[in-house]
Amino acid sequence: MFEVNNIDGVNLEENPVIAQMSQYNHEQLLFCNDNATGLKAIIAVHNTVLGPALGGTRMWTYNNEMEALKDVLRLSRGMTYKNSISGLNLGGGKAVIIGDSRKMKSEAYFRRFGKFVNSLAGKYITAEDVGISPIDMRWVSMETNHVVGLPGKSGDPSPVTARGTYVGIKACAKEVYGSDSLSGKKIAVQGVGHVGEYLVQYLSKENAEIYISDIHGPSLKRISDKYGAKIVAPDDIYDIDMDIFAPCALGGTVNDDTLSRLKCVIIAGAANNQLADENIHGRVVMEKGIVYAPDFALNAGGVINCFSEVEGLPESWALAKADEIYNTISEIIKRAMKEQRPAYEIANKMAEERIEAISKIKLPM
Repeated sequence: MFEVNNIDGVNLEENPVIAQMSQYNHEQLLFCNDNATGLKAIIAVHNTVLGPALGGTRMWTYNNEMEALKDVLRLSRGMTYKNSISGLNLGGGKAVIIGDSRKMKSEAYFRRFGKFVNSLAGKYITAEDVGISPIDMRWVSMETNHVVGLPGKSGDPSPVTARGTYVGIKACAKEVYGSDSLSGKKIAVQGVGHVGEYLVQYLSKENAEIYISDIHGPSLKRISDKYGAKIVAPDDIYDIDMDIFAPCALGGTVNDDTLSRLKCVIIAGAANNQLADENIHGRVVMEKGIVYAPDFALNAGGVINCFSEVEGLPESWALAKADEIYNTISEIIKRAMKEQRPAYEIANKMAEERIEAISKIKLPM
């Protein structure tokens, strides 16, 4: 990480947007506004050395535009690293839509967003993320071909994301316990949306002792009844006696407050940007003796699923590729232990090494 106060005569202290882009070396931002539909969105292209920037669209009720900007910048950078460490020929990008996903959706709304995506001429390929469904992506596809995760094709990436997360958790267990069996392990799953529920299904089949929490109450009882999981209040999830903490909701849940409360020996979940500050909390996690599976390496099943659609590969390929996450997580943990460095640093280095190598043989788009 580095600080830059002036580039070509532009005072970045007076332009916080450019300053934030420079911090992680983003290539491009597209701010989208349409008064007719009420659409407000930001598309961030972080890096296209390995290929077009692929990353989902998130719809969320952000408190303000700067909060949305911070989220899209962090998420798009994470996609660059995720695609690289997964061996995919894709760069990293992300989009966020500022709005209530339960109230604001319409065909016109998403078709207008599709026009913005199309204006990038293939530099960014979108898919669904939090608050977005395959049906929404179908509306987007009416205005652009640069969209994946469509009904009848690869579809919802959640099952493949959950598959990769599950095998990655098993890899962590292997390093900690000497066996990757999760039978009897106390596992807290924070967030039981699409990915979280599929993960609970996998864990249930292994006879793990599962605890679940979510800010949306109605689905909790259904999942609890179906899989025998114990419901925990959202803020209490950090305090229970657990072996494994699996954050599967929004980011930033591994922070100063929660790290003083967590009793787990493994943190491994599907949420993006789990470390509130990777430089601070990544090191604290290591110092506390907790094995951490870097989120962008663990949750790569979703983008693997999307890549299979881009390349016309079968579902069996995506599932087999997601299973390789087991080996990736094992390598990260082993290197982190050997070098006595935080796991996120090792994962970042592995992703950056591939990008640097490829950058020497091809120019960015």
